[in-house]
Amino acid sequence: MMECVRPVCLVLCVFTFFCLADELKERALKLMTETPLVDGHNDLPWQMRSLFNNQINNVDLHNLNSTHTNIPKIKEGHLSAQFWAAYVPCDTQYKDAVRQTLEQIDVIHRMCDKYPEVFKFAASSQDILDAFEQNKTASLIGVEGGHSIDSSLGTLRTMYQLGVRYLTLTHSCNTPWADNWLVDTGSDPEEHNGLSDFGKQVIWEMNRIGMLIDLSHVSEKVMNQTLDISKSPVIFSHSSAYSICPNKRNVPDGVLLKVKSKRGIVMINFYNDYVTCEKTATLSDVADHFDHIKKVAGSSIIGFGGDYDGVPRVPVGLEDVSKYPDLVAELLKRGWTDDEIRDALGRNLLRVFKEVEEVRNSLTSSKPDDFPIPLKEVQNPCRTDYGYTDNSSAMHSTHFSLHPLVLLLPMLQKLF
Repeated sequence: MMECVRPVCLVLCVFTFFCLADELKERALKLMTETPLVDGHNDLPWQMRSLFNNQINNVDLHNLNSTHTNIPKIKEGHLSAQFWAAYVPCDTQYKDAVRQTLEQIDVIHRMCDKYPEVFKFAASSQDILDAFEQNKTASLIGVEGGHSIDSSLGTLRTMYQLGVRYLTLTHSCNTPWADNWLVDTGSDPEEHNGLSDFGKQVIWEMNRIGMLIDLSHVSEKVMNQTLDISKSPVIFSHSSAYSICPNKRNVPDGVLLKVKSKRGIVMINFYNDYVTCEKTATLSDVADHFDHIKKVAGSSIIGFGGDYDGVPRVPVGLEDVSKYPDLVAELLKRGWTDDEIRDALGRNLLRVFKEVEEVRNSLTSSKPDDFPIPLKEVQNPCRTDYGYTDNSSAMHSTHFSLHPLVLLLPMLQKLF
């Protein structure tokens, strides 16, 4: 008799398991039809560069199968909004980084123009909501790496006018004004003790124009300094929890708490090396990062930042952008509430974006910062110095320190 009961029990257990899994997946899909899923970082534009040299006229994103991202996968994954990375490598720094970045911005615009029934270009929080209502994927631009602006606030503002809505302060190299994450590993030298004076100018100008500040890839000092001085909330567009995987690309618990106090967001990366600190990972391992950040700082700072098409290894169960619903179902299985899921899907990012826009609106009377970086900090054989005079590059650093001397001049004149 017992020999007959055991197979029956096994069948019932398997049936119950699959029924529960189906129920969680259906619940996940329902939530994703009600709240837009916003992902913080996708490198498909770089794949257009590396695979096709940006010659996308003959590329069909409906049937491109060599990438993590294509249109059928986007639809299956319910990807409602995507920050596409305008990334160029660090070896373009001091050379042609600005041109290469402009070409990546151009290819993102052309992707939207080529598939208007799928993508809607977006440059504001409201644009994301409008695209969601139209059942299109809102397409935003993030420039990945401060080397792309060539230490120029004018270039930063111009890129904003072209639709760029976040700048990652560094990639995996120092800029003339900010230290990158490799400084914390000891493999890159510390050059600025975090942010230089000009780096702080970049932060404040981004606040003024309404550009999101992305702290993925920066050193821990830059994280903390930016959180201290920024008037706006900040984002980590594709980083995970350091306590789960102690890779310096991830975010320490102390910084998570500062992000919470600043009302910012950490959008969790799916790259195996940042998920488990090993070459292999699973969907469940990624969910551990969601759980940890929620435990430390709450669900209000969590988002999705898959880093698809920018990494060579992704977890089993998260093979491409079609798999987001499975991760949402896993979080539901772990006891996340519908409200917490909605926050992580998109409400957190939309709140951050709106607050950045509000700070911008409050600073409309502020003039653009036109003090250049000191020439000595950027002088190299590939850079001309038109406009600089002997003392113009020092003007900003001495602008405030000269005031006491100016006040003393009348007294000195009386003595002579």
